[in-house]
Amino acid sequence: MASYRINDQAVARATQLIDAHQYVLDSDWGDAQPNAEDENRFLKSHSWSEYAAWHLGLTEGANDETKARYAFVYGDLRRVHRTGLIACVYRASEWRHKEIELAAHDLLQHLDKVSA
Repeated sequence: MASYRINDQAVARATQLIDAHQYVLDSDWGDAQPNAEDENRFLKSHSWSEYAAWHLGLTEGANDETKARYAFVYGDLRRVHRTGLIACVYRASEWRHKEIELAAHDLLQHLDKVSA
């Protein structure tokens, strides 16, 4: 099983987006989450650093500037999705990636507070 460390850049970016009300509260994450084609299109006009900011986890041992390096996407590459954060909490919890789970949980709580 892969191990991950928290991507502080992504946590900061998600917080900024939430504070700027750049979020979707109700979505079907299965439909909203970016697929490989969406990611490739994003990378054609954005930097790897910008791509990384959409992922709460950094895969230990994976090379920078590869898709394998970045895990736990929380938005559609434009906005934070509440269901994306829930998916991150669930998946990280399921596989015992506690640091990622807690970061996603804290972002979810912040989103709920801001959007109330």
